[in-house]
Amino acid sequence: MRSNRFTRTFAEVGMADVPVVGGKNASLGEMVGALAGRGVRVPDGFAVTAEAYRHVLDEAKAWEPLHDALDGLVVDDVADLSRRGRRAREIVYGAGLPDDLVVDVLSGYRALQAEYGEDVSLAVRSSATAEDLPNASFAGQHETYLNIKGEAHLLDACRRCFASLFLDRAIHYRVDQGFDHFKVGLSVGIMKMVRSDLASSGVMFSLDPETGFRDVVLVTGSYGLGENVVQGAVDPDEYLVHKPTYRDGHRAVLRRLLGDKAVKMVFVEGETKHTTRNVPTPKAERARFCLTDAEVLELVGYALVIEDHYGRPMDMEWAKDGVDGLLYLVQARPETSGAQRATAVAERYVVEPGGTVVAEGRAVGEKVAAGEARRIDSAAELGSFRAGEVLVADTTTPDWEPVMKTAAAIVTNRGGRTCHAAIVARELGIPAVVGTGDATTRVPVGDTVTVSCAEGETGRVYLGSRPFRVERTAGEDVGRPATKVMVNLGNPDLAFATSFLPNDGVGLARMEFIVSESIKAHPMALLHPEKVADPETRRALSRLTRGWPDGEHYFVERLSEGIGTIAAAFWPKPVVVRMSDFKTNEYASLLGGADFEPREDNPMLGFRGASRYAHPAYAEGFALECRAMKRVREEMGLANVVLMLPFVRRVEEAEAVLARMAELGLRRGEDGLEVYAMCEIPNNVVLVDRFAALFDGFSIGSNDLTQLTLGVDRDSELVAFDYDERDDGVKEMIRLAVEGCRRNGIHSGLCGQAPSDYPDMAEYLVRIGIDSMSLNPDTVLATTRKILEVEAALGIEPRRPADGEETP
Repeated sequence: MRSNRFTRTFAEVGMADVPVVGGKNASLGEMVGALAGRGVRVPDGFAVTAEAYRHVLDEAKAWEPLHDALDGLVVDDVADLSRRGRRAREIVYGAGLPDDLVVDVLSGYRALQAEYGEDVSLAVRSSATAEDLPNASFAGQHETYLNIKGEAHLLDACRRCFASLFLDRAIHYRVDQGFDHFKVGLSVGIMKMVRSDLASSGVMFSLDPETGFRDVVLVTGSYGLGENVVQGAVDPDEYLVHKPTYRDGHRAVLRRLLGDKAVKMVFVEGETKHTTRNVPTPKAERARFCLTDAEVLELVGYALVIEDHYGRPMDMEWAKDGVDGLLYLVQARPETSGAQRATAVAERYVVEPGGTVVAEGRAVGEKVAAGEARRIDSAAELGSFRAGEVLVADTTTPDWEPVMKTAAAIVTNRGGRTCHAAIVARELGIPAVVGTGDATTRVPVGDTVTVSCAEGETGRVYLGSRPFRVERTAGEDVGRPATKVMVNLGNPDLAFATSFLPNDGVGLARMEFIVSESIKAHPMALLHPEKVADPETRRALSRLTRGWPDGEHYFVERLSEGIGTIAAAFWPKPVVVRMSDFKTNEYASLLGGADFEPREDNPMLGFRGASRYAHPAYAEGFALECRAMKRVREEMGLANVVLMLPFVRRVEEAEAVLARMAELGLRRGEDGLEVYAMCEIPNNVVLVDRFAALFDGFSIGSNDLTQLTLGVDRDSELVAFDYDERDDGVKEMIRLAVEGCRRNGIHSGLCGQAPSDYPDMAEYLVRIGIDSMSLNPDTVLATTRKILEVEAALGIEPRRPADGEETP
């Protein structure tokens, strides 16, 4: 293939050629020329230049009519925009293609036929000279035509791409971004069509687009052509991979989420205009992931090569060819939402608990907004939408963007985190809940609703105007105190956002949240469903584990993914993971749990913590927990995980559990594994020297230590007045524990509620020389400042960041 006056082969262009071939084609050329040798597979093709577009208008003397059509445009007047946009497209399409341009285009086509075969199908894609720039993506603004075959269809697709520069949405977007309509040109990319209609396709980001967290690659995908994923017509599969451990040689998927994938887009052979259609995805395909782990990891390798080359986070489209079985990168552009997330001021939206939830889906962003719900079923109804309303729709398309930018929030039935509605919501900085499945029927039209994306990955739509607050924190350097400040965390969905707080790691990662919210079932019920008495519960367990070989694999994978996500978010800082500490009544509430748990009058002091781990009633369940932690540390490479045993009553009990862990492949001291114990029973303090010989650190659980020191049931409202972590006796127990740790050369920390609730308790901990305290995320900044004040009064110098450690 060779270049002509109006065409350039992909191999001959790069990012310096954006003015010539547009952002999309320049990026494809850059990948073909610079990255193919590094293993990135890109389909070959050529670009029809922006000069060709101008040549078309010059030859047709179309510039003056175009000015007449667009000069004086009132862009927010939908009727005016529609009328002028239609006239502009008619002018450009009607200009035709000059003969010399036709010759060049067909010459490139024949070269692709020689390379891929006479019957090669083509993708014909618009590439504007103001597209795929670092601060403006122009994603979906111009047209793409797929499965194009034959000279006449190819030439017509080129004309339609040129005309698409004046689609209503593209005109509006240029006005919003400050681009001159007559200084933007349009190039057309013509490339081998990757037959993902016979396989799968999707989008990936080299960061987490919701939070801007840069240490992961997010891959999304669904069966069929990628338009469904981009436009939000499907709820796709999602995969997360941790970049630092991947680069260290640990090839593992950090987390995966099975999407609904209700439809897939396929080609309709023989038709000349509408060459694609959506068909229902077979149930068997919907029930399994569209990519294998090996394929996800291959794509992540592409993403890292591309990100390294461009030196910034990237938004990429991929496609798997169902004919040759290979994965291809078909687009790469700068990521423009998460990468631009402001760091000067940190915002945290907090919704007051309670309220009636009418719809749930995937959260986009982390904000909250309220407004009157307005359902829009088609573009024809957009004129009825009023600024400040909540847009509720089955899905959205780029044509809707002029209205979307006036919405308080967006809610859709379909779509994933990389769909059109999600991308636009991020750029606009408004909350969106996508993939709800039924919002258009469940959200009451005309009523006020609150859209919350502040509760993790799950976005919720509440009836009425729910109270919420915005906590804003200036991102100035608060300094690092000598006392390490860690965070308490249980929800993996909040891990990436929480990691931006100034912190020294996670002092308490609660396993129970993941078990109850993600796994949902009792581990023994998953291992032995035949022992579950209720037939409906057995059916529910079967539904829960569909897609996994058995309940054992389901539990280990889901638990390891949840803990792995938290560990990845704070890598390489330590993440102290407490092994399960459900009480029997809490275990019994899990699916199938009632068949495996005894009834106790006082579960707080009953069969809990370490006493369960070596007991025959739970030994198999504990083995699953250990398998999951071994997978996190070894397969995922997240060796920053420290394991912690809760409620260790006796030294002999500790020895038995540690021996059992060693049998299960988690031997303290091996491969750098540290094991802590919760110090929450008076016996832990009384025998601190003996316990210290078995563990690498103590994390003082002030909640239970207070309960057992004062003899107060912390679940009883009747004696709540006697429960006080600041009691002199409790403080003395804490002091003795800290001194015992220091005497034995092991770590001392505190992960209870006290320092989060009481600044004077944080001051006390500093004065007795505790090594670390772990706080609730919302108190980290205020408590850190208090610690710095106390340390300054004591003459303690702030800690200097270690080499490579970022200063918050």
